[in-house]
Amino acid sequence: MFKTMLKVEHIGIAVKNLAQSNELFAKLLNTEPYKQEEVQSEHVITSFFKVGETKIELLEATHESSTIAKFIEKKGEGIHHIAYEVADIQQEMERLKNEGFVLLNEQPKHGADNKLVCFLHPKSTNGVLVELCQEIR
Repeated sequence: MFKTMLKVEHIGIAVKNLAQSNELFAKLLNTEPYKQEEVQSEHVITSFFKVGETKIELLEATHESSTIAKFIEKKGEGIHHIAYEVADIQQEMERLKNEGFVLLNEQPKHGADNKLVCFLHPKSTNGVLVELCQEIR
C-alpha cells in the first residue's frame, strides 16, 4: 500500500496570548520561534517552533468569530489539531472522502507556512481535528 501521509507536520495549539505563549514555549523547547504569520482568512496569528522534524504551531485568534476563539471559549487553551504532511492534497482528500471521512472544506485553502490545507471533521476522526497539508510549490 502506497503511503500518502508522509509525517506529522505540526501540532497546533490554541492560545489566548501569543506573546506570553511564545515566551513559555521558548523556555520549554529551548528555542525561539522561527516564524510568525497572520492568516487573515482564518482570523489567526500563528507562531512556529521547530522541534526535530516536527513543528509546534501556536494560534491566537484575531477576531471573536474565529474557530480558535470559539475553541478556547469552549475547551480552553490546548491542543487544537494535528497536521499531517501529504504528497498530493487533492488525491488524499479524494481518498479520505471515499473512505467515509468528512472534509470541512471541499477544496484546499491557503494556510500558514506556505501550505495548502484541508481539515477533517473531528466527528469522523475520533474527536481529533486532523489537518492535511501540502507545501505550495
